[in-house]
Amino acid sequence: MATARIPGSAFAPVMWVPFDGRVVRETPNEVTIAPTEDEAIHITHLGDDVSVTTNTAGETVIAQAPTTPSDKSDVEGAPASEEEDSDPWERFNEKVFEFNRQTDRYVLKPVAKVYSVIVPEPFQVMIANGFDNISFVPRMVNSLLQGKWGGASRELSRFLINSTAGIGGLFDAAKYWGIEKSREDFGQTLGVWGVSPGPYLIVPFMEPMTVRDGIGRGVDSFMNPLSYFIPFVWVGISLKLGEIVNDRALNLDLFQGFEESVIDLYSAVRHGYLRRREQLIKE
Repeated sequence: MATARIPGSAFAPVMWVPFDGRVVRETPNEVTIAPTEDEAIHITHLGDDVSVTTNTAGETVIAQAPTTPSDKSDVEGAPASEEEDSDPWERFNEKVFEFNRQTDRYVLKPVAKVYSVIVPEPFQVMIANGFDNISFVPRMVNSLLQGKWGGASRELSRFLINSTAGIGGLFDAAKYWGIEKSREDFGQTLGVWGVSPGPYLIVPFMEPMTVRDGIGRGVDSFMNPLSYFIPFVWVGISLKLGEIVNDRALNLDLFQGFEESVIDLYSAVRHGYLRRREQLIKE
């Protein structure tokens, strides 16, 4: 199984299409694939603006609808799209991205596998619930700062219910009442206030971010109750490392098969992150 790239457009900046066959021609909006020996072509993950046809030579043509002038003008007026296309620190980011990826593959994932043998999954879930329950303060405060009163009340309700009926937050009892947690953070709050995301950034041992989200994470860390109840830095770092290993153990199959199906993994992750952050801010 190989992968064909449908070049970017306003609505699908990057699209990777798994297929069985051989690329014989590629243009800015079109990829032509020759049939395999058994004449079986399998194509998945197509967007609404992508069509699949067969030409007279029996070749499969994957075509992306070209952007109309009106579409282009709409996109040019959207700052989010322009910022998403800009990646001034790409060379640095790609090197750190590869470093983090190899660290995850050869260090974090093996440690998480050993951890999974020692700590059964039900206990991993309880530990994750405990960390999540303690972290309700940043979510509640940011809900208030964004004017999301319902989200703030949900966070307070979840904390009270999970801290009591959930035995200190080890069990997510609030979900049985249909009370779902909010997903607000200070990076989103800055976005709601009109602060631009700034350049995309990847630093060692951390998740992707933008400059705005990096500032937001710093502010959120000061609102985390653990930073006040645990005054010793090394204890706090140990707890954070424990949380990271526990989360990785709960997601051992993360990216399983994804790296093989995507040629430009850095661009795919960057695009997905920026789009998700944009959607969260608009919610």
